[in-house]
Amino acid sequence: MTAAFAGFALGFSLILAIGAQNAFVLRQGLRRQHVLPVVLVCAVSDAALIAAGVAGFGALAKALPGLEFFMRLAGAAFLVWYGARTFLSAWRGGQSLEAGQGTTSLRTAVLTCLALTWLNPHVYLDTVVLLGAVSAQYDDRLAFALGAMTASFFFFFSLGYGARALAPFFARPRAWQVLDILIGLTMWAIAAKLLLG
Repeated sequence: MTAAFAGFALGFSLILAIGAQNAFVLRQGLRRQHVLPVVLVCAVSDAALIAAGVAGFGALAKALPGLEFFMRLAGAAFLVWYGARTFLSAWRGGQSLEAGQGTTSLRTAVLTCLALTWLNPHVYLDTVVLLGAVSAQYDDRLAFALGAMTASFFFFFSLGYGARALAPFFARPRAWQVLDILIGLTMWAIAAKLLLG
């Protein structure tokens, strides 16, 4: 039970930081578009990465030093593109949470979510390397991994479906413009950090 709680606490604290993936889940939750597939993609991806880390896959990152550099470049390029898209959306303005609003297809939402998840080097550092390393301290590594996976499912479902509570605020087009600007700034700041760090 101690290992499961430790896994949950560490997993939750790592995923709580606002990043590109969380901003996308929040946006989809606010728009009430493809929320279940998006949160499932995030949670299942995290679970797979956590399992890999606990199983010792973190050694691969150390064995292939060029892998981190490649992941950083690919992730930064995607974040710059996605940030530009949200700035364009903010500039156009006029969005609100009216019924039927929005044109994001299921395919686009899932592919964007996959890219934000798997092209983000920080995801590998948090789930594979850090959680994998900490899990080695526990005799019951399976319980630790299940605790971290549970935190991921809890967080993404809460974020995706809890965003509805903010719906009245986002009924105003100006609120969407502010959100798009904040998301764009977040994406570009993470991209800059990837390129410079």
